[in-house]
Amino acid sequence: MSLSPTERFSSRVADYVRYRPDYPAALLPWLHGEMGVAAGARVADIGAGTGISSKTFLDAGHEVVAVEPNAAMRAAAVEWLGGNAKFSAVDGSAEATKLADAGVDLVSAAQAFHWFDQQAVKPEWRRILRPGGLVAVYWNSRKLVGTPFLEGYERLLNDYGLDYSSVSERYGDDEHMRRWFGAGLRGMARFPHSQRLDFESLRGRLLSSSYAPQAGHPRHEPMLAALRELFDATERGGFVDFDYDTRIFAGELSS
Repeated sequence: MSLSPTERFSSRVADYVRYRPDYPAALLPWLHGEMGVAAGARVADIGAGTGISSKTFLDAGHEVVAVEPNAAMRAAAVEWLGGNAKFSAVDGSAEATKLADAGVDLVSAAQAFHWFDQQAVKPEWRRILRPGGLVAVYWNSRKLVGTPFLEGYERLLNDYGLDYSSVSERYGDDEHMRRWFGAGLRGMARFPHSQRLDFESLRGRLLSSSYAPQAGHPRHEPMLAALRELFDATERGGFVDFDYDTRIFAGELSS
């Protein structure tokens, strides 16, 4: 696939909105408690996409400005969350947010973090953070083993995904994130998370992924046939469990 990170989800917005997971309920109490993020902290949600991560903070009472360069995803976020007076959205990138100097208390970087230029973002995020402000980097990492469904789904992606191996290797491990934060790392945690999906939801979840071939591609119909076969072989009561480990890292950006 040749689409840039900014545009590769444009044709998948509807599936992304309906079928992508939210984040564990334990994530915000961890930030408020162990990390000391104030209840009134203003949040810049970088690479906010359709607003899933923004909603997590809005539901906890935070003011949130969503920074998202993809017009279709940003429009979906505004349609969904724009009725909340504490929400706003900006056409900016992780490396050039267009936000004011020292205007936010927390930078949130969720599922899109692996698409960013992870060195170029540091001076930009330092610029927009108030003194003592924190960065929280987190993502849902799909479990690859543990059940016949999870293991079969991983095989399916390797068999049919267009650039799956290169995308799947972009997520950072603990040591990568320790190096990225350096001396500024304040804490890290892991939370279990899951979606219970019927077949139509599973299909939508797959098609929301940037590496899944879309209608018209020669791998599309064989992939969906394989998905149906996997679901029928592993469902229990009409559902499969799509399990994640959610990893979060928080700290200051040292110079």
